[in-house]
Amino acid sequence: MFDIFQNTTRPKQELFFKKNDPNDVRLGEIVSTSFENYEQSEIIILGCPQDEGVSRNKGRVGAALAPDAIRTQFYKLTNFGISTAIFDLGDTIIQKTLEETHDLHTQIVEQVLRDGKQLIIIGGGNDVSFADGAAMAKVFGKENWSALNIDAHFDVRSDAPRNSGTPYRQLLEENFLLPQNFYEIGYQSQANSAVYFDYLKNLGSTTVSLEEFQKNDSLEKALRSLLPADHSLFWGFDTDVVRAADAPGVSAPSPIGLTAEEFIDLAGFAGSLEKTKIIEFTEVNPNFDIDSRTAKLVAIAIHKFLQNLK
Repeated sequence: MFDIFQNTTRPKQELFFKKNDPNDVRLGEIVSTSFENYEQSEIIILGCPQDEGVSRNKGRVGAALAPDAIRTQFYKLTNFGISTAIFDLGDTIIQKTLEETHDLHTQIVEQVLRDGKQLIIIGGGNDVSFADGAAMAKVFGKENWSALNIDAHFDVRSDAPRNSGTPYRQLLEENFLLPQNFYEIGYQSQANSAVYFDYLKNLGSTTVSLEEFQKNDSLEKALRSLLPADHSLFWGFDTDVVRAADAPGVSAPSPIGLTAEEFIDLAGFAGSLEKTKIIEFTEVNPNFDIDSRTAKLVAIAIHKFLQNLK
């Protein structure tokens, strides 16, 4: 069996905030990092601290610092409404190349999924969606999973080598993901090429623009009807999708986007669906994060996801 512990680094213990007050328990006091607690844990946290793909895509680097920045904020939160056993596996060991890191990360995620766990992935660049999606296909079969990309960008660029703008193109063209099972939510037209919009429409993938999302009061109901009931689900949350006023610390900020509340609500919706297997958060950039606002946003979104688990 592939050893997930030898291929990950342990999370730093100083990140685990402790209040030491039995009336005010914090997540840093209950999330485990002890190997013996892995088996009984239902939720596994895994970081991928790299931004090589962002650099290749000519974005502003810094996302490699995000997993620990998010952990710092997450472990300060209370356990209110959370009863699920959570284990922090630490971070994928970064390799010499992005391609090698993806290969290793895929193996780790694949093993955790085969162990019957749900995963919270904290990047890192959005290119990790390729590795996470490949693991979904290997475990559940390419016909049996759906991917939802919550993002300002399509991330179906035809670039070579791979980068933070290519993960879903890779999944589609390498036959890990069927196009009818791919959903783009929150894209911004001014930030995407019409060539890639036509590419997705011709394939038969579902696209929902930022404007369509914010005008639709029943999107969650629509998604429930669109998503195959028997499909395992992958949710990729790129924080670039949130407006800069709420998420200043991202790789590619925009003055428009989802509000913090909309972002958090979507994460909660993902948690409410029994077939959700992976929820992934990427492109947080602590180098530009004012008052840790973006890291706190993702921490709260993870909290909402955990509160809504079925």
